[in-house]
Amino acid sequence: MAIVDQNSQSDGKSWNFFKFPFLQSGNNTANTTTSSSSSTSHHVHQHNPLVEGSNPHGSNSVSSVARSLLPTRRRLKLDPSNKLYFPYEPGKQVRSAIRIKNTSKSHVAFKFQTTAPKSCFMRPPGAILAPGESLIATVFKFVEHPENNEKPDKSRLKFKIMSLKVKGPMDYVPELFDEQKDQVALEQILRVVFLDAERPSSVLEKLKRQLADADAALEARKKPPEDAGPKIIGEGLVIDEWKERRERYLARQQVDGVVDSV
Repeated sequence: MAIVDQNSQSDGKSWNFFKFPFLQSGNNTANTTTSSSSSTSHHVHQHNPLVEGSNPHGSNSVSSVARSLLPTRRRLKLDPSNKLYFPYEPGKQVRSAIRIKNTSKSHVAFKFQTTAPKSCFMRPPGAILAPGESLIATVFKFVEHPENNEKPDKSRLKFKIMSLKVKGPMDYVPELFDEQKDQVALEQILRVVFLDAERPSSVLEKLKRQLADADAALEARKKPPEDAGPKIIGEGLVIDEWKERRERYLARQQVDGVVDSV
């Protein structure tokens, strides 16, 4: 007896080939196919970390990997960006300069670190910058005389600038970086480049301008702030108020003198 599709006459001939003797075989084939499909689906489901439910920690691991590949967002803009230029004058203390600007939307503390603290120092060694604020830091270094006319070894001399986001304006103290070590970011490692002090160059001229600006800013900070308000003397009398009272008194005396003469 043939199994005939009752809903489609056009497929009747093809269904005539499936006799009862082959019914069991067909079921085995279907079961085999279903089992194979299920196995394949389970295999793909097990090894695909993006499939929902396959690995409950898959999305977290992917997110952590993605975050590790993202570059660190910088809080400071440096000029020069990755070098410190020094005029090469053996036996003298020379200076370099770098402009540091806060490009973030919050207050940022920064500090210098160096591999040669005995021969180098920075002014200021650290500070707190408001959003958009900038300053020119000066780096001092003593240049030793070379032995056997060898060039100075710059491989061991490095400078680092570290940054830390702070809540608002406050006094700078180095302990800020120790209290919040997990929030400290490395902004840049600065290489040292020596310039021929007797050979004019655009880099040397820019360094001289930055040093002049740094010196002018330092002198401006040293000057006492001008007091625009009135000066207080004695027991709280104000000079301007005293002058005003005296002028009113003299005016009244003049009026009284005119009345008495009449």
